[in-house]
Amino acid sequence: MNKSFKAPILHLSSPLALRMLDRTSKANMAGLTQGITPAGLSTVIFEWLAHLAMSPGKQLQLVQEAGFKTEILLRYMSQAHKASDTEPCIQPALEDSRFTGEAWSRWPFNVMSQAFLLQQEWWQNATTNIDGLSKSTEKAVSFTMRQILDHMAPSNFPWLNPEVIDATREQGGKNFVRGWENFREDLRRRQTDCAPVGTEAFKLGENLATTPGKVIYRNHLIELIQYTPTTKKVFAEPVLIVPAWIMKYYILDLTEEKSLVRYLLDQGHTVFMISWRNVDSEDRDLGMADYRRQGPQAALDIISSIMPEHKIHAVGYCLGGTLLTIQAAAMARDEDNRLASITLLAAQVDFTESGEIAMFISESQVDYLESMMEERGYLDGHQMAGAFQLLNSNDLVYSRMVREYMLGERQPMSALMAWNADITRMPYKMHSQYLRRIYLNNDLAAGRYIVGDRPIAITDISAPIFSVATSSDHVAPWRSVYKIHLLSDADEVTFLLTNGGHNAGIVSEIGHPRRTYQVETRPARENYVDPDTWQERTPSHQGSWWPAWQAWLAERSTREQVAPPKMGDGRYKPIADAPGTYVLRQ
Repeated sequence: MNKSFKAPILHLSSPLALRMLDRTSKANMAGLTQGITPAGLSTVIFEWLAHLAMSPGKQLQLVQEAGFKTEILLRYMSQAHKASDTEPCIQPALEDSRFTGEAWSRWPFNVMSQAFLLQQEWWQNATTNIDGLSKSTEKAVSFTMRQILDHMAPSNFPWLNPEVIDATREQGGKNFVRGWENFREDLRRRQTDCAPVGTEAFKLGENLATTPGKVIYRNHLIELIQYTPTTKKVFAEPVLIVPAWIMKYYILDLTEEKSLVRYLLDQGHTVFMISWRNVDSEDRDLGMADYRRQGPQAALDIISSIMPEHKIHAVGYCLGGTLLTIQAAAMARDEDNRLASITLLAAQVDFTESGEIAMFISESQVDYLESMMEERGYLDGHQMAGAFQLLNSNDLVYSRMVREYMLGERQPMSALMAWNADITRMPYKMHSQYLRRIYLNNDLAAGRYIVGDRPIAITDISAPIFSVATSSDHVAPWRSVYKIHLLSDADEVTFLLTNGGHNAGIVSEIGHPRRTYQVETRPARENYVDPDTWQERTPSHQGSWWPAWQAWLAERSTREQVAPPKMGDGRYKPIADAPGTYVLRQ
């Protein structure tokens, strides 16, 4: 039990004592189920089976499809046995690279891979398009079945994976010796809360988060960094970046070459960054209101006192973008017009179609997580990382297992991987409020979210909005991010879609190979265009999206540039050099 949480002495039969017994039981169970509620999972499985049992037409279709796929596989088997270059009867998805190696074209491994892909397609059909089954249940069951199948893929078993068999034959089994050592080292580090192998090569302030600056303000939740200008003249309007507290801020100041902060500075912008404190059990009662007041509201007040004559370009990333939207709506309601523009990076404001992450945010699941957090006072970062890994388990779990433990090959650590391993925690009260109010109830989009003692509405925001989404985002699907068009009455909304995932698509440095983007501005009162039509008709551009966004910021800034402001303007004495101290908390 946490030191900050002292349980009252209760009679065993009292309602509170019985509730605490339930909570403790769930918290203990969560350690065995990786935080996934058995009750919620069994409910959706039962609902799927019940609807399938009442759908004889669907059952007949599945029987016919099973027979058809079996016939196809037998035909392929007979042909592939004679000629290894036989055309596959089914192709894997574009993002599925498990069976693309040359070794998988050999008999009998080609038959194994084809049988698995046919089976995977059959199960996809068995869990979708069933009369009466809700979309949320359909997605949950389909996701669950996909996890089971991914676990059972032939590529995961050394005696069925031809690449592992070849490596074992060529190396005399040394690959398994290295793999065993890799496994032991990873297990030791996990048990002792040590960072993964290779992260030692990356140090904050040395080769990560190296952009010069000073911490000019600190409260219990944030440090505010003002970065050193790199140009003699700057745009009058400063830029404030609000990252998510589910991640360390330096994703946006990763390395010298991959730093959005440094890029903005070099283009003549004054940049401020919020660095969130990594909470512990004593912070269990910090809520969303605390994060708003001590986060973007405090930062805006400090910047306004330093540069009182100028508006501010506010930028929010992921959950930080959601919080920034709350702050901007509250400011608009209260007729506070200090924002020159709002930029949302992979940030959702409507959570009705929030993608596969919603599998972990049902009423049953949230109650389960609350039981875990009530004991500790926070949600552990490893728990969140595990949930995100399940969204892309092929690449993040099973491919890594095969590569490092069966082939004995370590993937070189990158700056982005080192950042990803630098986990954070979420306080109990805040995370519970966020999941219930923002996700489950969708209060922000519906105009029910309370700031102070009154609700706020996104439609009150009049400042120009620039919204960035990434095409392969599992956390904030781009069509969900696109819903800002339905909720905003801003003077204009510019939407940009770039390729890549939730993090890699945002860290899109100049010169990044194979980067493309689409961008279009919708003036106020222009008719709505659905996302698929928008994607079809909007031209595609090659390269990083950063210059397009920076040009947008420049167009909405005062044309005449000014001398850079002094660090803290003399009102706020620098406390520490960037990257500060909060980012170092483990």
